[in-house]
Amino acid sequence: MLGRGGKVVAAIDQGTTSTRCILFDRDGHRRGMSQMEHRQIMPRPGWVEHDAVEIWRNTRRVIADVMAEEEWSAADVAALGITNQRETTIVWDRATGEPVYNAIVWQDTRTDSMCRKLRDDIGEDRVRRITGLPVSTYFSGPKIAWILDNVEGARDRAERGELIFGTVDTWLTWNLTRRHGKALHVTDVTNASRTMLMNLETLEWDQSLCEAMGIPMSMLPAIVSSSQYLGVVRWQGPLHNVAIGGILGDQQAATFGQACLEPGEAKNTYGTGNFLLLNTGTVAQRSDHGLITTVAYRIGEDLPVYALEGSIAVTGSLIQWLRDNLGLIPDAPSVEKLAKTVDDNGGCYIVPAFSGLLAPHWRPDARGVIAGLTRYVNKGHIARAALEATAYQTREVVEAMNRDSGVSLTTLRVDGGMVENDLLMQFQADILGVPVTRPVITETTALGAAYAAGLTVGFWESTDEIRAMWREDRTFGPDMDADRRDALYAEWGKAVERTLGWVED
Repeated sequence: MLGRGGKVVAAIDQGTTSTRCILFDRDGHRRGMSQMEHRQIMPRPGWVEHDAVEIWRNTRRVIADVMAEEEWSAADVAALGITNQRETTIVWDRATGEPVYNAIVWQDTRTDSMCRKLRDDIGEDRVRRITGLPVSTYFSGPKIAWILDNVEGARDRAERGELIFGTVDTWLTWNLTRRHGKALHVTDVTNASRTMLMNLETLEWDQSLCEAMGIPMSMLPAIVSSSQYLGVVRWQGPLHNVAIGGILGDQQAATFGQACLEPGEAKNTYGTGNFLLLNTGTVAQRSDHGLITTVAYRIGEDLPVYALEGSIAVTGSLIQWLRDNLGLIPDAPSVEKLAKTVDDNGGCYIVPAFSGLLAPHWRPDARGVIAGLTRYVNKGHIARAALEATAYQTREVVEAMNRDSGVSLTTLRVDGGMVENDLLMQFQADILGVPVTRPVITETTALGAAYAAGLTVGFWESTDEIRAMWREDRTFGPDMDADRRDALYAEWGKAVERTLGWVED
């Protein structure tokens, strides 16, 4: 498939709250986009689910819509890349394609008791040594086991080889390539590294961990590189016969899209949650300060590139909560306008531990708080506190990353929907004390998937060409004295302490 023509590369960006299809030209410019939100299903406190069939239906719709915008044809599309919300777990029938249960989302905490048992049975240190991950409800392995244990007949069917597992990339690839009862059942190394089932060094499924969680290895997809030819789209839609050339988990895709391709380069994505990744090169550097060791990407047969990651569960979704649950704002962009009606947070701090705290705390027992309330506090202060919560959580992760790497961050590249909020970006620079740089193209998750697919087919020749296309939009310099910065951060730390130990088994 090398050397395929075409005017654009398509990227499917399947996220936690919506699905997008974006077309990019050779200069990395966006040539079309369609987006659809999907339902957030929350049957119990701590449970978060999606309808996998709805996600596939929305994926078909956004592909059709973006291709119709300028009457693009499949011949215009050089390749397709896929990026996805990671860890979200789907189990479906190998023959019919019917999911046996809703997708269990990465934010879901129902497997907490199972994770405690895993820590007792096999040990946290052993899991970290094999996978680079802590034992946590965040990851896919325990979610698979929960489905097998709680959906009637699922375990027997899985052991007979009738059921298969996939994260969302696997689910979409399977459906896109399904024809005459056959389909590709694959996942790339970045997504596999988030399951708590893959050996970080060998890039293969670990039999001992599968056995410990009671997961038949016949359920698992083949592990492939992030940038390689996988096959063509068989779905009879606008992308029929287009090559699938790249798959990356969303945060790794954003790292690739931000051209953080050398050791020491870092980016932070501001989406449903926040995810800070530091490229550590071909060395899987282990963390002593609450970070994750993960695969950043792998191109073809090259050595894998690793990263340290700080994962924050709730940032952009806190703004959604203000909109949907409290009715405080009519839409997400309005939060900046409301926050600007006040000069500071009025002593109010929000710690959005809706489903516990991830990095660097890893406390599933935490729950959200609004602290420091007085009669003085109004809705403007609450809006500002919600934005500031994102910046404080990012500082926690940056400090952990500085300690792990031994090198202090000197600038931060940012992307994602929230970076259009200038108030947040300025406060982020202030509370970190380092410049924050926003690129011209902020849809770097989709762009990274497009780059990976385009490299496969020769649409772009090399990572050097990708690096040359990165362009700065604006840099926010810190404008707060160190004493005030540290005082605010200390107050945040007091609020975090109030969240811990809230949930008791």
